[in-house]
Amino acid sequence: MYGERVKDVTTHPAFRNAARMVARLYDALHDPAKKDVLTVETDTGNGGFTHPFFRAPRSVEDLVKARDAIAEWARMTYGWLGRSPDYKASFLGTLGANAAFYEPFSENARRWYRLGQERVLYWNHAIINPPVDRNRPPDEVGDVYMHVERETDGGIYVSGAKVVATGSVLTHYNFIAHYGPLPIKDKKFALIFTVPMDVPGVKLISRPSYEYTAAVMGSPWDYPLSSRLDENDAIFIFDNVFVPWENIFVYGDVEKVNNFFPVSGFIPRFTLHGCTRFAVKLDFIAGVLLKAIATTGVKEYRGVQAQVGEVIAWRNLFWALTDAMCRNPIPWTDGYVHPNLEYGMAYRALAPTAWSRVRQIILDNIASGLVYLPSHALDFKNPAERPYIEKYVRGTGGIDAHDRVKLMKLLYDATISEFAGRHELYESNYAGNHENIRLECLVVAEAVGTAERMRGFAEQCMAEYDLDGWLAPDLVNNDDVSWVLKRFLEQQQ
Repeated sequence: MYGERVKDVTTHPAFRNAARMVARLYDALHDPAKKDVLTVETDTGNGGFTHPFFRAPRSVEDLVKARDAIAEWARMTYGWLGRSPDYKASFLGTLGANAAFYEPFSENARRWYRLGQERVLYWNHAIINPPVDRNRPPDEVGDVYMHVERETDGGIYVSGAKVVATGSVLTHYNFIAHYGPLPIKDKKFALIFTVPMDVPGVKLISRPSYEYTAAVMGSPWDYPLSSRLDENDAIFIFDNVFVPWENIFVYGDVEKVNNFFPVSGFIPRFTLHGCTRFAVKLDFIAGVLLKAIATTGVKEYRGVQAQVGEVIAWRNLFWALTDAMCRNPIPWTDGYVHPNLEYGMAYRALAPTAWSRVRQIILDNIASGLVYLPSHALDFKNPAERPYIEKYVRGTGGIDAHDRVKLMKLLYDATISEFAGRHELYESNYAGNHENIRLECLVVAEAVGTAERMRGFAEQCMAEYDLDGWLAPDLVNNDDVSWVLKRFLEQQQ
């Protein structure tokens, strides 16, 4: 980053406060006041405790417990940390129940389920091929796409790149897979595995850091979100990285690699995590908006109230989807259950629209209030400027300039800063590309029989009538009053 190799992410200005926000989450696991919400006993037999989402659920109660723990962690980051440590529990929590899928590496799956749960490991994933030569099959882009260089008795050596390693600089491990299906012909591209982030040959080339920019050009007052919640995205590169056999889940099996997402159990769980985190984020932004309309003096306008009501409606929708996912589970393997997939698909399709709409409502109704602001916290400390700020930048109803600017800086950082622009892109693509998140609603509906039931519902209606009128015995035909029919019969005579 910025031409230098970052040696310690806990002290570097680009990452240090994001690292501390993650540390808050882990510290909370040891807070007696949060124990009942954030922890459950492990099911591994070690006698310890874990975050509920890391343990495979067997009941509605287990799913609700996991949802509530996800929400509790999300509130600590105000819904802005999408790749928190529990995000990849969406995958880790499946490995014990679904170990057979990974045969002949099923024991690896069981071991990582146990380790992930007992240590609450911080994993991330990189599953998309780089936007390079995407018009060509993976086999033809072997100089860029992730592939096996060679096999040894101890494991494999891997080179290539993946997109986009969001937050990976802070994680313990990264998970490599394909968001398939892909037209893979050569087994060297058919691999799913994990690596520790400190393995030689693993490299991250980071985008600009919003946390660093906030530290250099602003202050926590000016950038209260981006200065501590920037999940840095990075180009994720493997340069001849050694991966031992015990860290491999699939290798050489094209069918398994391409079917990993629908079969692994990851999708129903990641949609529960994502929807819960998104609902918390909407709680936060709705609260800031409610304060902002009061501060600018427009809270009594009927049109403004209607649009704020729409924001709250979106918030209610996504919380309702988390309830629906948990309280209408789908059976899985050996007595385990999944969050309801169809409601999860609805979250995937609607969240990008919701976030863009909520942001637009804020821009429309707060308008110039988002930029009618002094440049820096230090402007308040300049005795020559302070009286003007107090007079001309005050809020409504007795709200002073200090409180107004503090609030508007927060809303600015949430909606129009560079950090905010990245978040709109993130929410738009978080759950998949704009086509897949819609297409897969149809795919799931066909797979679980919902589409067939809906077609049948339409056919039920159509079966009640034909060219001669009603076929349903309880309905009355219109032969006695139809002027059109009467004229037609007269013309036939």
